[in-house]
Amino acid sequence: MRILVTGGAGFIGSHLSDRLLEKGHSVIALDNLITGSTDNIAHLAGRRDFKFINHDVTEYIYIPGEIDFIFHMASPASPIDYLMYPIQTLKVGALGTHKALGLAKEKNAGLLLASTSEVYGDPLVHPQPESYWGNVNPVGPRGVYDEAKRYAEALVSAYHRTHGVDTRIARIFNTYGPRNRADDGRVVPSFVCQAIKDEDLTIFGDGEQTRSFCFVSDTVNGLIALMESGYHEPVNIGNPNEMTVKQFALEVIRLAGSASSLTYRDLPVDDPKLRKPDITTAGRVLNWKPEVSLEDGLKQTIEYFRRTVL
Repeated sequence: MRILVTGGAGFIGSHLSDRLLEKGHSVIALDNLITGSTDNIAHLAGRRDFKFINHDVTEYIYIPGEIDFIFHMASPASPIDYLMYPIQTLKVGALGTHKALGLAKEKNAGLLLASTSEVYGDPLVHPQPESYWGNVNPVGPRGVYDEAKRYAEALVSAYHRTHGVDTRIARIFNTYGPRNRADDGRVVPSFVCQAIKDEDLTIFGDGEQTRSFCFVSDTVNGLIALMESGYHEPVNIGNPNEMTVKQFALEVIRLAGSASSLTYRDLPVDDPKLRKPDITTAGRVLNWKPEVSLEDGLKQTIEYFRRTVL
């Protein structure tokens, strides 16, 4: 197939492009490089089955020729990024999704929306199944990301019901691995970079809030399985192995062989206290589950940051 990946120079988007090429598809990666980087796709330069277009997905998208499928991955995704680019985050969720859906309708292509576990907000249901509608503060600082993705899901669903566009919705939970930006503020790159420098690991709050971490290759395999499924309802893609942030910090220190200690700061506004995906639907519909252990994934991630940061 000929596949368009918006946000194709981003963390997950670049890994997705790699995997699609491995499966024999041709890939067009579209990115305006606000948070993505051509470093993530430099190894693909010169390939006849890969093309990069520097373009803002919120503007009209012109792609000559046929397109079989669109992965709409474009969006700032870390708190540092969407707090720095709040308007752009809202625009890519609304206007960018609208433009991507318009292209899918024009080309008679399928489209997968990369949504997020943040649609559940600070959840009152645990673990979080796709049937849970969420607990989101629409006017808080995190609302620009949460509500952009919630609106994008509504728009994708409307295009499916009204125009018959062949859509998918993936609710992606915390994903980590090589090509995470060192400065994107998320817990994995922050902890790993601090640990390999023997700096204190910064925990926000008391560290008892929970997270679940999915290695990027597992997330990508889940996205591709969803693409191939023909399933139109939202699907959680994540690892249900839940742990506290403090437990995770200590594991990073252990695997990095670090002399770091822990330091604590105030919890940000509306930071979720619990995060664990219910992946029953992914197992039933996609026959998918994460395969990479936290230890193996962290070892690969630590090695990546040792090469790129130190």
